[in-house]
Amino acid sequence: MSVAFRRESDEEHKEPRFELPIPPGPNLVTPRGLALIRTRIAELRGDVAAATEEDARTLAERDLRYWSTRETTAEVAAPATGETVAIGTRVAFTLGGASREIEIVGFDESDPAAGRIAFSAPLARAMIGAEDGEMCDFGGKADAIEIVGITPAH
Repeated sequence: MSVAFRRESDEEHKEPRFELPIPPGPNLVTPRGLALIRTRIAELRGDVAAATEEDARTLAERDLRYWSTRETTAEVAAPATGETVAIGTRVAFTLGGASREIEIVGFDESDPAAGRIAFSAPLARAMIGAEDGEMCDFGGKADAIEIVGITPAH
């Protein structure tokens, strides 16, 4: 039989599993974000211990490496005062005539559907440092965003 028709094992044909990519830049987090990271690590340690299949264990160990790195590199942002837009603030603003509200958080805590965006997102970057009533450029348009309220998030 030709070597071309032999398969040594199924392992040769599986998709490779790469490490989860670590986002570039500082790992700023809110106190809530750090707590979420620690909760996720505890869950994954349990998953690793309980895994009976090698694939499940391998995936849980990979995720645990990611979250452990995120915990190690986490820098808790200074508490927000609400005077300017910063990580840890809730911001009310108008954009394109529509009123919106978001919370600016760390990368791993972001959840756009829940109104939490990462400090590194373009919208957050456009507003960080702005004060209540200030206009900000966004999307190539001057004064596209008007800040109408800033409060420290909990």
